[in-house]
Amino acid sequence: MTDSFRLTLAQLNPTVGALDANAAMARDAWQVGKDAGADMVALTEMFITGYNLQDLVMKPAFVLDALAHIDALAADCADGPALGIGAPWPEGDKLYNAYFILNKGRVVSRILKHHLPNETVFDEVRLYDSGPLGGPYSVGSTRIGSPVCEDSWHEDVAETLAETGAEFLVVPNGSPYYRNKMNVRMNHMVSRVIETGLPLVYLNMVGGQDDQVFDGGSFVLNPGGALALQMPVFDEAIAHVDFKRTAEGWRAEPGELATLPDEWEQDYRCMVQALRDYVAKTGFKKVLLGLSGGVDSAIVATIAADALGPENVRCVMLPSEYTAETSLQDAEAVARALGCQYDYVPIAQGRQAITETLAPLFEGYDEDVTEENIQSRLRGLLLMAMSNKFGEMLLTTGNKSEVAVGYATIYGDMNGGYNPIKDLYKMRVFETCRWRNANHRPWMMGPAGTVIPPSVIDKPPSAELREDQKDEDSLPPYEDLDRILELLVDHEASVEEVVAEGFDRAVVKKIEHLIYISEYKRFQSAPGTRLTPRAFWLDRRYPIVNRWRDTT
Repeated sequence: MTDSFRLTLAQLNPTVGALDANAAMARDAWQVGKDAGADMVALTEMFITGYNLQDLVMKPAFVLDALAHIDALAADCADGPALGIGAPWPEGDKLYNAYFILNKGRVVSRILKHHLPNETVFDEVRLYDSGPLGGPYSVGSTRIGSPVCEDSWHEDVAETLAETGAEFLVVPNGSPYYRNKMNVRMNHMVSRVIETGLPLVYLNMVGGQDDQVFDGGSFVLNPGGALALQMPVFDEAIAHVDFKRTAEGWRAEPGELATLPDEWEQDYRCMVQALRDYVAKTGFKKVLLGLSGGVDSAIVATIAADALGPENVRCVMLPSEYTAETSLQDAEAVARALGCQYDYVPIAQGRQAITETLAPLFEGYDEDVTEENIQSRLRGLLLMAMSNKFGEMLLTTGNKSEVAVGYATIYGDMNGGYNPIKDLYKMRVFETCRWRNANHRPWMMGPAGTVIPPSVIDKPPSAELREDQKDEDSLPPYEDLDRILELLVDHEASVEEVVAEGFDRAVVKKIEHLIYISEYKRFQSAPGTRLTPRAFWLDRRYPIVNRWRDTT
């Protein structure tokens, strides 16, 4: 019986479907553990395949390929520490989310996930079968229990492991970020160590996958809930944890405690990381966006510069006769402050050609939103042409307030491959601009200082599609709109509950109507960074055709 155990934690960034690359990362992490004298190296949930897999995991050829990589890893990592790694496991007509323990050249244990999340971005009940409650596995003479991700949010799996002889718990996770989620995780894990009296290792992956960002933040708790190790959020990292046997059982030796940033910094880092990984993992090198002189495009340009470097960001001003001189000045000031390429492409000539082309059909009709949207769609066409010509991914820049009520032109300013601020309400856009002006971090590739001029942040928002247009001509003030949207969208409140907060019923009903009739736009919109548990996409799945309205 040993009195010490060294565990190497690998908080890394796998890519969905990149089996060779993920296996190479696993081998490198295992080598680091071996060089450090580890007894075991732990990787995260579904590491070999990347995560979240959605329906890709239902393709048998993919699952067999993943298992072949697991077998190859076992052979390659035979002479050294055990390796824990997540992968799918087919058994008869069933498919499991499993955690494999590799040792001495073979798979020695498989832990099958019992509790399958079926909420927010997860629909694992549809994809996987529930594994049985099981006991611990052995590494040498030490018995370890591994509740897989969701299993650690429930009492029964950890308690069963403790009752069947587990000496400490290692929880492999694929847990995506949402604002203040670390507090939720910590509360659940503290409950598990109090209930079982065992130390617990919470190991989470990092990196972006479509709309989701896995934020790491792995940690180790001793019985009673004392924090023994805190790894950084969002950064890839490898850490070693030494467990010692005491008269009271195993205890983790104190390690480094990383400082966790506040929610403003974590949100911003999440948007940067999401874009950085989305561009890299889809094979792009550069991006472009329409820079209007407004606050939304300014913060997206800044996120892009911080994610990819200013030299990889093209900002394009596409003015019409309604574009204010201050907007021209502000757009150029943002691009220059960031150090991005700035292009000036007026749309007047193209708009005139389209107007003349449509004139015979539109004769006798008054000008209306149709002509306004032609401007937006012409900009979208030109930006997509540049994207095609230069091989640069087009970013779209609509905030969550606009996305919610459809205050955007489909096939126009909604064009693009990714939207970093899709889950950021307008008032948080303003505050995020102020935060970025006042803060700079080593992970930001853009310059420090005031990169978004105060004039951009302080002026009344406008689409500038007609003379003297302001957003508040069509919408309530953003302070009110955002709160109404938070209630209706994020909290699924009734109209009556929103009115009870002091809002005019007619205004609330108008916003409710706009939310529902804009569903078809959101269905066709670009993916964007998930910051909350009620982001538009997998978190909130509404029918496009929907005639129901709240009559309370």
